[in-house]
Amino acid sequence: MDFDNLQEILFTIGKNKLRTFLTAFGVFWGILMLILLLGAGKGLENGTNSNFGSDDRTSIWINARSTAMPYKGIPQGRRIEFVEEDIEAIKREIEGVEYISAENQAGERWRRTVNVTYQNKSANFSVLGVANDYFNIKKYLEYREGRTLNKLDNQENRKVAIIGTAVQEALFGKENAVGKSIQFHGIVLKVVGVFYDSGREGRMSERVYVPLTTFQKTFGRGQTVGQITVTPITARDSYKFEDDIVALLKQRHLIHPKDSRAIFAFNFARQTEQISQTFRAIGAFVWFVGLGTLAAGIVGISNIMIITVKDRTREIGVRKALGATPNAITWMILSESVLITSIAGYMGLVMGVALIELANIVLQGAGASSSFFQRPEVDLNVAFTAIVILVVAGTFAGLAPALRAAKIQPIEAMRE
Repeated sequence: MDFDNLQEILFTIGKNKLRTFLTAFGVFWGILMLILLLGAGKGLENGTNSNFGSDDRTSIWINARSTAMPYKGIPQGRRIEFVEEDIEAIKREIEGVEYISAENQAGERWRRTVNVTYQNKSANFSVLGVANDYFNIKKYLEYREGRTLNKLDNQENRKVAIIGTAVQEALFGKENAVGKSIQFHGIVLKVVGVFYDSGREGRMSERVYVPLTTFQKTFGRGQTVGQITVTPITARDSYKFEDDIVALLKQRHLIHPKDSRAIFAFNFARQTEQISQTFRAIGAFVWFVGLGTLAAGIVGISNIMIITVKDRTREIGVRKALGATPNAITWMILSESVLITSIAGYMGLVMGVALIELANIVLQGAGASSSFFQRPEVDLNVAFTAIVILVVAGTFAGLAPALRAAKIQPIEAMRE
């Protein structure tokens, strides 16, 4: 677009300020709604993903329960308990194991907590003993201070622990917890790290992790394993992987193959896929609504260009009589359409991003948090896509009027 053409466009727009503004506002509003809807959808997705906590999204968590069916002369109602040999059997007989670990929790039920003390402060928290690969599976833990547990901690039965941020706040306040000692059940453990886990709206940070060997000696659990957690390699089908492990455990503990209650497996991949399908549907709906709103603005642009061509019929005729080519006339009309669409759309894009950022600042400043809505944002790729759509839409909006203008005959234009 040369300078003379730009001057002509600005002159034409200046003669019809209100009409141009109202038409451009339709494009501005359409792209603004699209950006806001996409940002809100991303906020919903972030909130839902935060509830997954720190766990690997392919991990499988397996718990033993009571049998619901008799099998091989053994009556139903038998309580199943996993042992460390089960973990070794899974490593040995199941193909595609990436990481596998045990998790034992103090108390008879998973809701049970243990009184943990530091000097004259105490509170009840979940205390768990975990094996070597556990923190490879809890791959999204955020370590605020110190380190995690390692293989030497288990091999040497070290009396160490890492604590969640909720534990640190309750027992230590603003004091650095690393290097300090906490107590429970008469044993003293040195804090070597502090972590944050966003799962269950941050309640997963109300935990104390200790080496599995230390846990077993403290609570006298022997080789019993409360929960097995495992992840497959990337190439392994997660659902088949889960079925193979459950079948092996049923075989080892003499459980009826059709007994679905004795062993419970929670597969993150299954839930992740369901959530992904839901947000793909939400994303498609958002794009449908946003593009529909934007299309209404584009129709307005097309209409105003038709009116512009009609108003400038005599001018176009004179231009053609003086030697202007059809391509030059077409480009003149298209340039005006693209300019109006691009400026209005860009302003809507900037306004949408600014409102989303403002919402983030307000939410953070107010300390507001929700398990279903967090950090609304717009991906840069989405913003780039929106700009491309605008340019293409502006071109199509002016194409029909431009082609009509190119067909105007000079003699007919002069008669009008």
